[in-house]
Amino acid sequence: MSQWYQLQQLDSKYLEQLDQLYDDTFPMEIRQYLSQWIESHDWEFVSGNVSLATVRFHDLLAQLDDQYSRFALENNFLLQHNIRKIKRNLQVCISRGSLCAVGHRLEPLAEGSEAVGNTLNSVVVEKQKEMDNKVKYIKNKVQVEYDLGAAIDLPCGIRIAFIHCFSYQVLDHKMHLAWCLYTQTNTTQEVVRQMAEVLNLAEQIQYDLIKDKLPEWKRRQQFACIGGPPNACLDQLQTWFTAVAESLQQVRQQLKKLQELEQKYTYENDPITQKKSFLEDRAISLFKNLIVNSLVVERQPCMPTNPQRPLVLKTGVQFTVKLRLLVKLQELNYQLRVKASIDKDVTEKNTVKGFRKFNMLGTNTKVMNMEESNGSLAAEFRHLQLKDCKAAGIRTNEGPLIVTEELHSISFETRLCQPGLTVDLEITSLPVVVISNVSQMPSGWASILWYNMLNTDTKNLSFFLNPPPVCWSQLSEVLSWQFSSITKRGLNSEQLSMLGDKLLGREAAGNPDGLIPWTKFCKQNLNEKNFPFWLWMEGILELIKKHLLQLWNDGFIMGFVSKERERMLLKDKAPGTFLLRFSESSREGAITFTWVERSVNDEPLFHAVEPYTKKELTVVSFPDILRNYKVMAAENIPENPLRFLYPDIPKDSAFGNYYSRPPDRKSRPKEALFGWCLSSYLRSVPLRHLSKLHICIPQYICILVL
Repeated sequence: MSQWYQLQQLDSKYLEQLDQLYDDTFPMEIRQYLSQWIESHDWEFVSGNVSLATVRFHDLLAQLDDQYSRFALENNFLLQHNIRKIKRNLQVCISRGSLCAVGHRLEPLAEGSEAVGNTLNSVVVEKQKEMDNKVKYIKNKVQVEYDLGAAIDLPCGIRIAFIHCFSYQVLDHKMHLAWCLYTQTNTTQEVVRQMAEVLNLAEQIQYDLIKDKLPEWKRRQQFACIGGPPNACLDQLQTWFTAVAESLQQVRQQLKKLQELEQKYTYENDPITQKKSFLEDRAISLFKNLIVNSLVVERQPCMPTNPQRPLVLKTGVQFTVKLRLLVKLQELNYQLRVKASIDKDVTEKNTVKGFRKFNMLGTNTKVMNMEESNGSLAAEFRHLQLKDCKAAGIRTNEGPLIVTEELHSISFETRLCQPGLTVDLEITSLPVVVISNVSQMPSGWASILWYNMLNTDTKNLSFFLNPPPVCWSQLSEVLSWQFSSITKRGLNSEQLSMLGDKLLGREAAGNPDGLIPWTKFCKQNLNEKNFPFWLWMEGILELIKKHLLQLWNDGFIMGFVSKERERMLLKDKAPGTFLLRFSESSREGAITFTWVERSVNDEPLFHAVEPYTKKELTVVSFPDILRNYKVMAAENIPENPLRFLYPDIPKDSAFGNYYSRPPDRKSRPKEALFGWCLSSYLRSVPLRHLSKLHICIPQYICILVL
């Protein structure tokens, strides 16, 4: 869900605060029209990078042009006028400043996005303060020790009054006895009333924690597992859970003192006799419910070798998982022994045919203890492994689900034993996919993405028998997370639009509610290609992570852009302007570039090169390819046609920091330098050009060497 959408759901007072950030140069309409594009960029980083700020400014103008065209199709003259005015004001604003000020001129973008986040944060803070106040109130309310002590001391005075009254038959003693009885009744009634009020408050707070706060945290954890924003830590929840538990424990202790009072003295309609059992049962019930819901999986199962892909486990490879008890009571330290098991509740009746069975190896029992770092009561399993029960892990094809669609659950059990109280606790991890070969990791991760986008039921292991479709607005956000989780950049609206075209078709791509079935995402071949959409994306992610990370982070790779859009962007640019995009024909991930030239009639001519895969990029870096790329020009002289990175950034300004340095002339013989130049040059020239260069290569290399 976008920040801008969330903001519109808030109270008007917050919207009034946000309105003050916008002016004629950057009105609120632009925040509305371009919300997804704005939120997909790190504007603080952009403002400190002149080249990148220039790119983003031109992107902004292009986004406005797209909006203008859309309003033209809708015959909306007023909105067309507004867009044209906004674009003109932005251009005037930038023209008055230097190029170095471009990033700072775009600061309203950052302010608009940050303001949304700040506003949302302020709402969260207010809710936290509200809960803090409730917890503080109940902690103060449970302090009834003074009244309770007075109630316990009163029977002594009553006994003395009885002795005097029956021994001496003195009127004053009778009056004193009456006063003692009256005071005793009022005091015990007040104590009972306060205890009932504390339990009512505890029930209200507990309801909010269990039905609201905890599910919110668990949902955020699901999103964090699939690349979303990092989940807030559990410390705040632990503070609230612990405070309620301590209050309930205090009530139970005070009820024991009331029992002592009842044994010393009681009378007809004694509020202690009437209410004690009810209060005690209610206090125990609330404490049990709180404890049962306080056991959580703090860190979901994950192989240390793949920290960014939790919930996909490989047989024979160790994985870790961590639990925490949100009720932190000293008497529970080293008292809870947790046992881990896999598919504990799976039977032939509640699972699908062909469901695999696994044994859990390693230390599957841990004792929860207070951690020194944050004082939480936790247990971490570090050396668990799964082993297929079938010999050599052989799987028959008797079931309807493939390996990477089969979901398994890891359960954790423990028991709390206290005087007069026994509570069984159990928690289940999010479903995991168990693979037997690393080649299954991409498909397994796709299953984890799909499940956690659409489902919160941790025990729904038959999810992929009939997986529901996902709407494009939700999937596009998760796709962007796949990039932002391993890089500093997610996907902007234009990149997502191109991906939407592939999944929904061009006519439906602009519909955020368009539905995409599971098979279209992960199983069916993409258009006329021999691979599905997700495996294509996975190859690109791997290519970026291993070979293009810095270029992607700095925003120099446009990446996902259709050929039609590519030509529209380049057609009016200076000759030699080029852009970088990912190949649509390679499953393993590949990058290519297209540049524009001019014909004798001043018509744009577009040239694209064969894509570079990890095979080529392992030998020579992509910036060096761009620097040394040559094509045959007139008179058989090779030249580099690449001059400006779109929109108009000089190539060396954009990529100069990434070029590899040649060997030091003083420390290397000329033969070594010659070899470096030749290998670097040949690696950067497409194979289709080499046959044409055999005559000029020696002459060119001599020029390089000399």
